[in-house]
Amino acid sequence: MRTPRTARGAALLASGTVLTTLLAAFPAEAAGLPVVTAAAETAALYDDEAGGNSDADDPAIWRNPADPGRSLVVATAKEGGLRVYDLDARPVQSLPAPQAPGEDDAPGRFNNVDLVSGLRTATGRADVAVVSDRGSDRLRIYRIDPSQPGGPLTDVTDPAAAPVFSAGQTEINDQRTAYGLAAWKDRSTGRTYALVSRRERTRLALLELVPAANGTVGYRKVRTLDLPSSFRLPDGTTWSPCLEPGELPQVEGMVVDPATGTLYAGQEDVGIWRLRADLTGKPVLVDKVKEYGVPGTYDEETEECAPGADPGYGGKRLSADVEGLTLFQERDGDGYLLASSQGDDTFALYDREVSEGNEYEGGFRIGAATDTLDSVEECDGAAVLNAPLGDRYPRGLLVVQDGQETPAVPDGEGGTRTATGFKFVDLGAVVDAAGM
Repeated sequence: MRTPRTARGAALLASGTVLTTLLAAFPAEAAGLPVVTAAAETAALYDDEAGGNSDADDPAIWRNPADPGRSLVVATAKEGGLRVYDLDARPVQSLPAPQAPGEDDAPGRFNNVDLVSGLRTATGRADVAVVSDRGSDRLRIYRIDPSQPGGPLTDVTDPAAAPVFSAGQTEINDQRTAYGLAAWKDRSTGRTYALVSRRERTRLALLELVPAANGTVGYRKVRTLDLPSSFRLPDGTTWSPCLEPGELPQVEGMVVDPATGTLYAGQEDVGIWRLRADLTGKPVLVDKVKEYGVPGTYDEETEECAPGADPGYGGKRLSADVEGLTLFQERDGDGYLLASSQGDDTFALYDREVSEGNEYEGGFRIGAATDTLDSVEECDGAAVLNAPLGDRYPRGLLVVQDGQETPAVPDGEGGTRTATGFKFVDLGAVVDAAGM
């Protein structure tokens, strides 16, 4: 979830001295990180009526086993539905979110997406994209088949799929609904699951994906778990993040390490949790945001929080919100957890090894490549695939959401249109720059 930011977008516009500009625009601890640039970007999405209320959020990368150079990126655009891109960031398919069931009801709003390979269905195994529809509080499942004439994605959601958290449409309209999402397969049982977080709440739900009639896919709830919403500080006081009245610190970015069945969940204003993906056992806070423990007072007029004095209990690498968790997997079992530090527009890397405590291993930022291929700010979602993808990305691909696409486009009313998109980054460049 993007939060109000200070006006510094202009400092990030492309120039001939990109690195100098970046160093001046960020705090000292962030400025020391290496800078990589994107190889390509999607066309901007606009969150207004003319743009179909499209707002880039979360990507996933599907590797075409028959022809890796023709792999695809599946990405959410909130009310704008789903977008599918080729490796040149060109649009391949656009699928709308479901319409509102009634005039006063919330429309479909696709928030996060993840992929499952070889999911069992009544008509055989299939690769699918699983999407959290925040608007209807449901999951939607799309079969991936590039040979289909109408486009590679086909909706195979069981029509009987029930809301994940809400009791009915009235509750759905309050939009405390399905939000963050991570899919995973239990290697011991072969069963496939989706982990879903609840907007403005700390609850996580474990859903098993199950085959339904005619090749469709449904789900059943297995269990839920609530992460903490308040925290005991070393000085004996209790702290909760400052949010709008009635809100609790939510989770959005999530990823599961399939080798260990470990879930990493980003509680936006708190930090990164590590826990069992089956939602049993005790969660462990791997790292905290810098703002952890800082008191705040919510101002009804400005709709913002005024921070108090920092008691010094926060982390050193993540600036709220923590977003976009994804996993860089090495073939030998090593690798990294990557997290978007949205507050300072950087990316943090943590050791994948649980036994080593998921130690911090460094980070990077994505700067401007040219006058038109800009830097990345306020990143909401990220996906990495450490596998060859043809001649374009022989060492793999990182795709990230960009929360401030430039150049700015006037909205005709004296302002600018809200523009977002996705950046495609050569993973080999990240590995080299960050010393991975």
